[in-house]
Amino acid sequence: MRIDKYLWFVRLAKTRSKAAKYCNADKVRVNGEVCKAAKNINKGDEVEVRQIPIWRKYKVIDFPKSRVGAKLVADYLEESTTEADLKLLQQVQETNRENRQMGFRGRPTKKSRRDLDRFKR
Repeated sequence: MRIDKYLWFVRLAKTRSKAAKYCNADKVRVNGEVCKAAKNINKGDEVEVRQIPIWRKYKVIDFPKSRVGAKLVADYLEESTTEADLKLLQQVQETNRENRQMGFRGRPTKKSRRDLDRFKR
C-alpha cells in the first residue's frame, strides 16, 4: 500500500493530499529513510512522522480497506514513540498555546521587538 494512502487511512493526515505533501516535504520516513508519497510499505515497517520538535514512530500492523474510525486505528497501527519525546511534544504545545493566548503569534514585529528590548532594560 502507498504510504500517503496509509497515512490518510489511519488518520495521521487529515486529507490524502496533505499526506502527500508531508511526504514531499521530507516529514515522513519509512524504516529510517525519507520517502516519496508513492513508496509502498509492508506489514512490520516502521513509519516516522515529523511533528515538530520530534519524530513520532509507528509500527504498521495491518492495512485497512478504507479510512477507519478513530476507535479502530489501534488495529492497524502501534505507536512506539518514547515517553520522553511525547512529554517534550506536550510541553512545546502548551508553551505555544500560552503564547497565543498572550498575543504572541510567531515572529515578533519590529515594534514589538523594540518594546521587549525596552522592557528588558
